[in-house]
Order: sequence, then C-alpha cells, then structure tokens
Amino acid sequence: MTATLGAGPTEQARRARIAVAAVFLTNGALFANIVPRYPQIKESLELSNAALGSALGAGALGSLLGGLFAAAAIRRFRSSRTGLAGMLLLAVAFILVAVAPAWWVLAAVFLVAGAADAIVDVAQNAHGLRVQRLYGRSIVNSFHGVWSIGAVLGGLMGSAAAGLRVPLVLHLSGAAVLVGAILLVAYRFMLPGPEDAERAAPQPGAAPPGRRSFAWPAVRMLAALGALAAFGALVEDAGSSWGALYLTDYLGAGAATAGLAFVALQVAMTAGRLLGDRAVDRFGQRTVTRAGGALAAAGMGCALAWPSVGSALAGFALAGLGTATLVPAAMHTADELRGLPHGAGLTIVSWLQRVGFLLSPPLVGLVADHSSLRVGLLSVVVAGLGTLLLGRVLLNRA
Repeated sequence: MTATLGAGPTEQARRARIAVAAVFLTNGALFANIVPRYPQIKESLELSNAALGSALGAGALGSLLGGLFAAAAIRRFRSSRTGLAGMLLLAVAFILVAVAPAWWVLAAVFLVAGAADAIVDVAQNAHGLRVQRLYGRSIVNSFHGVWSIGAVLGGLMGSAAAGLRVPLVLHLSGAAVLVGAILLVAYRFMLPGPEDAERAAPQPGAAPPGRRSFAWPAVRMLAALGALAAFGALVEDAGSSWGALYLTDYLGAGAATAGLAFVALQVAMTAGRLLGDRAVDRFGQRTVTRAGGALAAAGMGCALAWPSVGSALAGFALAGLGTATLVPAAMHTADELRGLPHGAGLTIVSWLQRVGFLLSPPLVGLVADHSSLRVGLLSVVVAGLGTLLLGRVLLNRA
C-alpha cells in the first residue's frame, strides 16, 4: 500500500491526511480554550495559587499514568478509534471543569484529561505516520505545525469568551460540541485496517506483526530518542515558563514586551514545522534535526553571552526554529524500531517527553535560585548540543 517512487498520494491518503490534521488541530485548540479561563476558575472555587497549581499538576500526573497504556490501546482498538475516543473523553472532561464544585473534583477531572491527552498524543502520531508511509515522504512535521495553529486559535477563542463574559459552562460545552462534530466527520476518512498495513512486507523468518522479539539495541535507541524528546520539552518550557521572567527581571523589559519571548519561540517553531517536511525530504531528518540543534545552541548561547531584549527574543526564536522537527523525528524513528511491539516505541518516547515537561521547570528554577536565571537558561544550549550529538540515532529518510 506504500506509494511508489514518483507516484503521487492516492485520494484515500489525501483524505486521511486531512483527517489526521483535524485531530491535531482540535487537540491543540481544545486545551488552549481553557487556559484563558483559569483566573475565573480560580476565583469561582476560591482557590489559592498553590491549590490551582496542584490541580493543574494532577493533569501532568495523569498524562504520565495514561501514557503507559497508549500502546496497548492502539494495538487493541487501532490508532484511529483510540484517538477519537480519547478526544471525546477529553471534550467531556473539559465540560466537567466548568461545573466542578470543589478543588478535589477539579483535580480529578484534570487527572483524567491528562491521561486522555497522553493517549491521544500517541494515537494521532501513530496514525499520522501511517499516512506518511502512504505518501512516501515526510509530512509528520506539518501535523505538529497544525497542532500549534490549533493552540493559537483555541487561545483566541478562550480569550474572546473571557472578554465577552460568556458563561464558562456554555463556552466549554460549545467548544466540546464543535470539536466532537469535527472529529466524527474526520474519523470517516481515517485509514482502515491494522496498524502495520502500510509497512513493507516482513522478510522470511522475521517476527510476525505485533509480536516482534525483544532486543536490547532497541532499548538503547529508545533511551537516546527519549532524551531527544525531553530536550524538545526543555526548549519549549524555557519559552513558556521562563521567557517572560527573564526579560522582566534580568533585562528590565515591560510586561507587554516580556510576553513576546513565548510568542517568538512558538511562532518560529510553528513556521519550522510547517516548512520542515520539505527540508527533511531534501536533506534527511537526521541532518535537519542535528543542524537545528546546533542553531538552537548557537542562537541562545549568543543571546545569553550578549544579553539584551532584542538578542533574547532572537535567541528564543532560533531555539524554537532549531528544535521544530526534533520531536516528530524522534517519534518517527521510535515507531520504526525493530524488536518492540507496535506502538510501544511511540508510547515510550511520548512518555519520556512528558517527563521532560514535568522535570524541566523545577530543574531550571533550582539552578536559577543558586545562580541566576541567565545561567538556568543555559539548559537550552545544553539541549541544542545534546540534540546535535544524539541526533545521529535518527533515521535519515521519510
């Protein structure tokens, strides 16, 4: 079923690509819809900052727990059904956020939402890689770019709803219904059949699909790929958690300017993902990812060596651009590993990426407390250099 050299994708493959893009778009939009409403949730439940933070932290815990079951769910129900079910559960969970009567209920809802999102993350990437095999060229970076676009759209929707004082339950219910309708239509155009239907036929004597033999080389590869995914999480977290604080406290920027650190990183990362597939097809994803790691390290390194508001914004932008294809490349390589059950590689790399998101803020904060945030942000330089070194394990083809 894979595309032949020189032949364009079939109509089924094109429709499946749009369907997968719809899942990525709605996944980014649904989560971002609720972020601008956090102040209202905090006020309505009379929560302290610590209580709200603990409730949100339950989501991170849920993602770590739920991510462990993603591979089993995909093998049992297929990536298309798993992604659809997970997204519908996520939509219902966010409706419950609007009616949660107490802190512990809110935390429980975020726990379930985090678990569902972790499973959806693996499922949507698994199905996107199925479609990529039909195309015979790189398209997975564009899916992650569409997710970023969805996050921006969702944030704008949430901000507009908050500004217009739309009741929280009406806002989140409307977003859930819209997402559910889009997903039910998209599901009709996803690829049928087993998860390995688009893979090349196994060689004589190879392990049957879904029952690959265990191999230590695959474990070592997964450790390297997990580290690469964690590097990607560290760079993203640097912009979201520390960018504004660095510009405000260290460089004396105003509040409006400080927020541009996150914007610069995300806009550059989105552009890099939307354009990354062409670069990967021309130069190979190993080459593109390693060059991007060098770019991120050099950009942030120069920004920290010669600190100013302009250099900081440029440094965050180059870090986002340089690591744009990192996580998709790690996931693609993990999904092609021999010696693991189908879906296991994707699940483990996705889980380790979430560990990176969980550990990055306290680690950078600890370094900043004992030295300075300028030194703490050297973690971005370390992540870029680590990508340059470990990137050699990546596949260099689509």
